[in-house]
Amino acid sequence: MNNDLYAVVGHPISHSKSPRIHSLFALQTGQAVEYTAIQAPLEDFADTVREFFERGGKGLNVTVPFKEQAWQLAEVRTERAEKAGAVNTLYRDDQGRLTADNTDGCGLVRDLTRNHGIRLNGARVLVLGAGGAVRGVLGPILQQQPASVTIANRTVAKAEALAQLFAPVAPGVEINAVGFERPDQPYDVIINGTSASLQGDLPPLSPTVIGSETVIYDMMYSLQTTTFNQWALDNGAGRVFDGLGMLVEQAAESFRVWRGVQPETAPVIEELRND
Repeated sequence: MNNDLYAVVGHPISHSKSPRIHSLFALQTGQAVEYTAIQAPLEDFADTVREFFERGGKGLNVTVPFKEQAWQLAEVRTERAEKAGAVNTLYRDDQGRLTADNTDGCGLVRDLTRNHGIRLNGARVLVLGAGGAVRGVLGPILQQQPASVTIANRTVAKAEALAQLFAPVAPGVEINAVGFERPDQPYDVIINGTSASLQGDLPPLSPTVIGSETVIYDMMYSLQTTTFNQWALDNGAGRVFDGLGMLVEQAAESFRVWRGVQPETAPVIEELRND
C-alpha cells in the first residue's frame, strides 16, 4: 500500500521542521503518510501547488513567503482562513476544490493555554506587529475573550486596520491600535509577532510593559533564548516561551484536518527540544 503524500512548500525550506514533526505524528498514530519539503520558485508557487495535487498529493502546508498567495489561490476557505488573509494548510475537498485553512492561531492558543497553562480569558494582551503572522492569530486570541487586546506596530495605520477588521470577532473585547512607543503599563500577556528578534533586533518598547507576572510569548523559536525573550527576562518578566510549541500545535491541527486524527503533541515538542 502506498503512503499518502503530503509536503510543506516555502522558499527557503531546508530549515523546516515540518517533515520531522509530521513523520513523528504518522508514526505515533499509525497513519500511512509520507511528508516531504518542496522549495517552490518565488515566481512559480501556483504551478508548484497544481503539480503537487495533479500527481496525487493529499495536502500541503504553506510557509513563508507564500501564505498570502495560497489564500488567493484557494477556491474555498474555512472561516478562520478567510479572516486571516493568509493560509498554511491546503487540501482538496470532496468535490475536488482547492480548500485553504489557517491553523496558526489555533496552534498559538493551544500552546499557551494547554501546554503552558496560561489563561487568556480576561487577560490584558499586548500583541506586537501587524503583519501576516499577527493577522493569522488574532481571531483565535480574541475568541478566548481576553479583557483587551492592544496591537502595537511601527506603522500605526496597519495596526488600526487589523483592529477594525477583527473587532467583529469578539464584540465584547476592547481592541486598540498604537505605536510601539505608546504602551507603558504592565500587561498580563505579551505576544511578539514581529520577526525582529530573529535578526537580533527589538521593537522600541518601554520595559514598563513588563510586570513580575507578565507572560511573554515570542512566536519565533531558536535553539537559544530569542532576543526578545532575553530582553523580557532582563526586565523582570515572570515567564517566557518561544514558538516551538506553536509550530508543533499548528502542525497537529493540519494533521487533524487532513487525516481526522488528533496526534499527541507533548512528546513531539519534547523530542524537538532535545534534538
